[in-house]
Amino acid sequence: MAERKRTPPNPVISTEGLSREEWLAYRQKGIGGSDAAAVLGISPFRTGVDLYYDKLGQPVEDDEQNWVAKEMGTVLEDLVARIFAKKTGLSVCPMPMMFRHADHPWMLADVDRLVTMPDGSTAILECKTTNYNARDKWEYDGKPIVPQYYEAQGRHYMAVMDLDRVYFCCLYGNSEDDVIIRSIDRDLNYEAELIALEENFWMNHVQAKAPPPYIENDGALILESLRRCMGPSYKDAPPASFTQAQSENVRRYVELREQKGALSASVRTLDKELEQLKAHIVADMGGSWSASYEDGSGSYAVTMKPSRRVSILKDDLSRLREDHKDIFDQYATVSESRTFNVKFTAAEAAA
Repeated sequence: MAERKRTPPNPVISTEGLSREEWLAYRQKGIGGSDAAAVLGISPFRTGVDLYYDKLGQPVEDDEQNWVAKEMGTVLEDLVARIFAKKTGLSVCPMPMMFRHADHPWMLADVDRLVTMPDGSTAILECKTTNYNARDKWEYDGKPIVPQYYEAQGRHYMAVMDLDRVYFCCLYGNSEDDVIIRSIDRDLNYEAELIALEENFWMNHVQAKAPPPYIENDGALILESLRRCMGPSYKDAPPASFTQAQSENVRRYVELREQKGALSASVRTLDKELEQLKAHIVADMGGSWSASYEDGSGSYAVTMKPSRRVSILKDDLSRLREDHKDIFDQYATVSESRTFNVKFTAAEAAA
C-alpha cells in the first residue's frame, strides 16, 4: 500500500530567542496542544473557562501557583530528552518552531522534540516531569497508559504536524531509571472529534467572545475557576433566577444531601450497635484476651490484645530507669489498652 500523501504544517515563528511574554502572545492566536485537554473538559489543571479568558488576553490563573513545578518542566526538558535517546537508541532533535495546521489555522503546535525512527519516518517526543507519588497516573489496572490529558495534547500535535506517533518520556526521580516511556499512535476518529470540539471552542466562544459552559466533572476545579473569574462577591447583588434546567442541579443537590444525611444517621446507628455488641463480647470473654467459636459456616477468632504504655517523658526514660530504678518504679505509670478484633474464616466447601 502506497504511503498516503502528507500535508506539512505551516511555520508560524521560531521560538528560539522569544521571551515568555512574546511566546504567550503567539499562543493566544490559536489553540495549542496543552490547551486540548481544557477544551475537552478533562484537564486537572484548568477549566475551559480559564482557557477562554486566557485566549482573550485576560488570564485568570495565578502564575505564582505551582511555578516551581512549571519551571522544573522547562529546565529539565533537555535532560529528559537525552535520557529518552539513551534508553531507546532513537535520534532526537529540538524543534524551536511554532507550527499551524495546514487546514485549520487556529490549531497550533509547539512540540518539545522530533524523533527520527529507524525507517526514516518522524515522530514527536513530549518531555514530562512529575513527582514520585504521581507516577501511578501512567498505569491503570496494572497496564501502561498515557494520562488522558496528555493523550489529548499528543493527538493534537499529531493532527497539526501530520505525524503518526507521539512518545512521552516522564522523569519522576533523580536517576535515569526513574523514567516512564510511553507512545501512542494516531487515531483519525479521535482526531476528527477533537478538531470539531476545538473548532467549536475557537469559533463559537473565543472568536464570538461568549464564555463556554463548565463541562468538567471536577467540582473543586470549577469552584476554584469561579473564584478566580468572578472575584469577590457583593452582598448587595440582586438574587439570581434559575431556569428550569438550572434548577435541576439544585433539586439534585438537595436530594443527595438528604441521602447523605440518612446514610450518616444509619452509620451512627450501626456504630452504636457495634459498640454495644463489642461490650457484650468482651464481657463474655471475662479476663481472657482471645476466644474462638466454630460452626458449620466457618470459624470465628476474637482477640482483645493488650498493649502497655509507660507514661513518662521519652527523652528521660532510659536514663531514669538506669540511674534511679527505685524512683522509676515508684512514679512510672503503666497503662494498658486493648485492640479488639473479630476474624471470620469461611469453612471449606465439601468435596
